[in-house]
Amino acid sequence: MATSILTHILAGLFGMGSWVTICGLWVELPLIVPQVPEGWYLPSYISVIVQLANIGPLFVTLMHRFRPGMLNETSVIYFIVGFGILASLFLAFFWSETVVVQGVERSVPLLLLIFFISLVDCTSSVTFLPFMTQLRAEYLMTYYVGEGLSGLVPALVALVQGVGVRECVNASQILRSNETHLNGSERDSTYLVPHYQPANFSVEAYFFFLAAMMVVCLVAFLLLNYHPAVAREHPNNINGNEDPISRWKNKKSEQKPMMRSQKASQKPKSTFGTGTHTWIQVIYIYIMLAWVTALTNTGLPSVQSYSCLPYGDQAYHWSATMANIANPIACFISMFYTQRSLLLMGVLTSVGSLIGFYIMGMAVLSPCPLLVNDTSGAVIIVLAWFFFIFILSYVKVIVAVILRDEGHSALVWCGAVVQLGSMLGAVTVSFGQYI
Repeated sequence: MATSILTHILAGLFGMGSWVTICGLWVELPLIVPQVPEGWYLPSYISVIVQLANIGPLFVTLMHRFRPGMLNETSVIYFIVGFGILASLFLAFFWSETVVVQGVERSVPLLLLIFFISLVDCTSSVTFLPFMTQLRAEYLMTYYVGEGLSGLVPALVALVQGVGVRECVNASQILRSNETHLNGSERDSTYLVPHYQPANFSVEAYFFFLAAMMVVCLVAFLLLNYHPAVAREHPNNINGNEDPISRWKNKKSEQKPMMRSQKASQKPKSTFGTGTHTWIQVIYIYIMLAWVTALTNTGLPSVQSYSCLPYGDQAYHWSATMANIANPIACFISMFYTQRSLLLMGVLTSVGSLIGFYIMGMAVLSPCPLLVNDTSGAVIIVLAWFFFIFILSYVKVIVAVILRDEGHSALVWCGAVVQLGSMLGAVTVSFGQYI
């Protein structure tokens, strides 16, 4: 039991490092934006940079497809996690530095480092998840719990930091604190303006925290590879007797490309993993995954403020909080109630999509959505966000469990489709804003 608990903890900490830097950056924006020349254009720049960083998973996926076995997956993970630690440390030192470009100040170091941490997080989708095939299936759900916590933990730390805490004060108070000589109209100003309270600790300290989280991820990965107790949790080594050479051979045997030629396969009905699914089922699984990730990763989160703020700041705060909590809860439940049903996947995707359409409808109707002046409207939108993320997070776990049974290659393509879906969601929403 102790061994099992240790491996679960390590798998969760490893998964927590997958998206912690980018998720952490987003929640810190209220403190960063006032101090950089880009202002509130910075979130748009970040969205574009994250999509450009998909060059990382694209490279890994193409190498896996055309040069299977050439990339050492463990070495790639060590490299990107170490690179993520360095990028986070450099963010702490250089995030506020600017460079004059064509006579205009730009946050070039910040934008460049955002690209680096985005490259790390995006590439984790096609390396971290396939690595989990080396452990028994139950640890994949723990990994997903950790991945969900990669958004929740930075949000909780930012809450302790006091990000976005503000009060409305008379404009004259701000003017008097900044200027010694005021004219009559300025001295008599009576309109209210938002005044943000000082944070409990600095942006630099917050970035050091993100670097520490990446160090924890690295340590967890080291222990998953080398701790003797974890070695007994490998599916081919239940009795703990497998030597390192045998482990290496088993690992190499799993790294065959998912899409083999028809001649090489003795099962003409399918060339997917173990061949237990038909091509129609393969396409169905990946379409569902791309659709779900497009909705949950980029599509709906980009309009969350439009869907919630008309109901008040509290509704927006609770919807963001409950959405962050819903993901790890869904993954935790999947540890005890694991499903592989394609029918259930389709039903849950349909239900989650309907809730998503309601959220999008409220965003389109903003600033006057349904029940805007009624408490029930705020309650409904908060619950909608919770169940939207909860249901579709469970769908993603169902997909991962199915693909884990199909082997290492299937999970590589799973990560690639996740990034593709996220990119399509971002592009669709960005295009929709211009029409």
